[in-house]
Amino acid sequence: MEALTHPCNETLWQQLTSEVSTLVEEEPLLAGFLYATILNHDHVAAALSYHLANKLHSDITPALLLREVFDAAFTDDPGIIDAARCDIIAAYERDSACHNFSTPFLYYKGFHALSTHRVAHWLWTHQRESLALVLQNRVSVVFGVDIHPAARVGKGIMFDHATALVIGETAVVEDRVSIMQSVTLGGTGKESGDRHPKVRHGVLIGPGATILGNIEIGEGSKIAAASVVLADIPPHSIAAGVPAKVVGTTNNDDPAEKMDHRLEGCGCD
Repeated sequence: MEALTHPCNETLWQQLTSEVSTLVEEEPLLAGFLYATILNHDHVAAALSYHLANKLHSDITPALLLREVFDAAFTDDPGIIDAARCDIIAAYERDSACHNFSTPFLYYKGFHALSTHRVAHWLWTHQRESLALVLQNRVSVVFGVDIHPAARVGKGIMFDHATALVIGETAVVEDRVSIMQSVTLGGTGKESGDRHPKVRHGVLIGPGATILGNIEIGEGSKIAAASVVLADIPPHSIAAGVPAKVVGTTNNDDPAEKMDHRLEGCGCD
């Protein structure tokens, strides 16, 4: 999948620590939480490992065990942390309610679910499927997001709100995609094999959309809220309805970055 670059990639950790230091001064009651989560660590990977482990711990998966798993994944595949950096930047740039880089890291369950999925995917590809499924279950229980560990997800992704998001086993989500709440990337029945959607670069999927089957959502397309998509959508198209039909074309390359869910003024016929 295409690499993303951003001037904040190299300095994101410094930005996070600077923002959180200011937050400690503004809200001293949160000092313990902010020190434990960010300021007591030396880099993004250590902080993310601690934060996710404490959110996802259970009797079966205590926090210390989860930290070992996260640390092993981050060390073996540095791309997981690079993707997390890109996701933080995506949230900052696309979410009008996000005013600093530390907010998605600390509070956005879409970011937490996605970062954990990448570790579950790492486990899955290393033939540790049982533990990968445990992580999938914990993410579903804690965050209300259900992503099969085998699903392939790119970077620069924003899961906005994220509640009730479902992504199936053979789904692919490429780079720079934005997905709203209550979206399903699912199959159409009990068939086996490659049976889930392929979402290409720059796609925006509106809230409540359902996309079913081994179909392709073309690069730079937009899926309107509550649509049910059962067939391929060409690149740079707008699809809406039940079942969804192409109702126009997008007037920019990356609807995911614009986050404009309206059909008006977007090149529609």
